[in-house]
Amino acid sequence: MAEPTAAKVTSIFIYPIKSYHGISVSQAALTSTGFRWDRQWLVVNSKGRAYTQRVEPKLALVEVTLPNEAFSESFFFYTFSESWEPTKSSYLVIKAPGTDVLKVSLSKPSEISNGVSVWEWSGSAFDEGAEASKWFSYYLGKPSRLVRFNEGSAQSIAVLYACNLSETRTVDRNYARGYKVMFSDGYPLLLLSQGSLDALNKHLKDPLPVNRFRPNILVDGCEPFSEDLWKEMRINKLTFHGVKLCSRSKENLLVLRPTRKQQGKVYFGQNLVCPDSLNQMEGKTIKVGDPIYVIKMASSCTDAAA
Repeated sequence: MAEPTAAKVTSIFIYPIKSYHGISVSQAALTSTGFRWDRQWLVVNSKGRAYTQRVEPKLALVEVTLPNEAFSESFFFYTFSESWEPTKSSYLVIKAPGTDVLKVSLSKPSEISNGVSVWEWSGSAFDEGAEASKWFSYYLGKPSRLVRFNEGSAQSIAVLYACNLSETRTVDRNYARGYKVMFSDGYPLLLLSQGSLDALNKHLKDPLPVNRFRPNILVDGCEPFSEDLWKEMRINKLTFHGVKLCSRSKENLLVLRPTRKQQGKVYFGQNLVCPDSLNQMEGKTIKVGDPIYVIKMASSCTDAAA
């Protein structure tokens, strides 16, 4: 007997540079670290520490695009190309108010920056060079560098071998063993429902847009906050596990109902992992419009992992 549909995917977002403007896509390919291209780059200060919108709100004004070969434009969305690989003439294009356009080659750089840190993780990363450093230093008004996670792809294996480097950032084993991320906050994917966002905005004088919460997957057609209870779900024949509610700043979110607070924290959205992303199967994509089938649910919000 088929499982009942719990909701439908209404938007998919990819954020190439952590804490910067996202791209709305009509479909996305899954990798072992989440969606392809998601949080692959990071901007750091002179000490190698990551900038985030929490401390640098100007980051939200930076627009990022990838080549047409990676995303073929169709109306207001982009269509994700799972098989496309960058060439020497492929660029990440970065724009911001009051600056010239910055083009960063998608070919792996050879320079390595050590001492890069984001939250609990520290290690080395590929450095995107002097031009990118000058651009971000000017825009942010302080010494800055653009770095790329050195996940050890075939293109970079010679560099990694020569430098004796192999970086892996693992997910908290208390919630999900065997998974890894690049520069995401902690988990490969974040899911949020439109109903939850609408319920929050009813209590706010100035409604918050969805990009304030930076989900990868936005769904609709379910009750507000019901995604908190989803322990196992299926999208396009792929299995996803809800492993941890996403903790948030209390600013603006204290208006949420008391059951949204656990152990003094406020939660909004569900962090996901995808077991199927770890295997070599083809066609690991999800699309806008895909139905979501919930297989297992927590009995209550207090039983949801937080």
